[in-house]
Amino acid sequence: MRKIVTLGEIMLRLSTYTGERLMQANNLTMHYGGAEANVGVSLAHFGYDVFFVSKVPNNPLGTAVERHLKSHSVYTDFLVKGGERLGTYYLESGVGGRSAQVTYDRKYSSFSNLSLDELDLDDIFQNADLFHVTGITLALSQNLRELVLTALKKAKEAGVKTSFDFNYRSSLWSQQEASAAIKPLLPFIDICFCGELDAIHLLGIEPAEAALQREDRLVYYYKKIQEMYPNMQYMSSTFRTVLSASANKLQGNFYTNGELYQSKEHNIDQIVDRVGGGDAFAAGVLFGILEGMPAKRTIDFATAASALKHTVHGDCNAFTAEEVSKIVDHGSGKINR
Repeated sequence: MRKIVTLGEIMLRLSTYTGERLMQANNLTMHYGGAEANVGVSLAHFGYDVFFVSKVPNNPLGTAVERHLKSHSVYTDFLVKGGERLGTYYLESGVGGRSAQVTYDRKYSSFSNLSLDELDLDDIFQNADLFHVTGITLALSQNLRELVLTALKKAKEAGVKTSFDFNYRSSLWSQQEASAAIKPLLPFIDICFCGELDAIHLLGIEPAEAALQREDRLVYYYKKIQEMYPNMQYMSSTFRTVLSASANKLQGNFYTNGELYQSKEHNIDQIVDRVGGGDAFAAGVLFGILEGMPAKRTIDFATAASALKHTVHGDCNAFTAEEVSKIVDHGSGKINR
């Protein structure tokens, strides 16, 4: 069984009911989730031994997080207890032409104060096959930026494959801050999730010709990124067309060995919950790489996994690899008897 390590903040999510604004709400629905935790949950359902590294308060909410992770077969051996609070965010559900709205309440969370001396990185990365982290973690505190850089270096020393998702959030930090924090990490990354806007605004790459097709522009950016960071073996992203809060079109992109592979475009016309869709996609790409799938099969699998995530409530994608493969092989909407 392969060992996967993810590091990040898991939060309490409080969501309004569809058709209700946050300022009007008297009742909210609870879920737990966060980018790296969501990727870990997906990979656990795909059959891997996943260890989530984080810090939560030693109170009932911290216990609830541990219970949530264990319910999805994610190991909590490296879940540190301490600090004052669990990060929280509020989701005002979108519908029709009204977009969903996120309000964060995560400053001074237990995870934002996680320090390197609370972790045994040698133990964490022992016999590990993959380490995944995102730019969201870097945005939370200076000590986490230093911790992530150290962890990536340690992972590479241990022969662990590394994965990084830019996951830029403008509500957490500026493009300038993000760029300064992300660039030092990239020489230690094997698998990178980033898109056109990341290349332009965070890496400073000259914009491609506007007349180019979007897939040709993406190839241009990926080639430029690989020239800057030849250590990167894989790059991936999605093209999302937002028709409304309830209907999107989604296509996956996967770049390796100088070639871009694309999935079919999925028409997702009854979105139940979009949160975590990108994490489900990332987990699908990682699964394809770890399993040695052909590049085209990898991106088909990853995009189908993301499309499935849109059909369930909460941050997590609790589908098995077999269930995702059925969507790839046989299409959606059929009754499975």
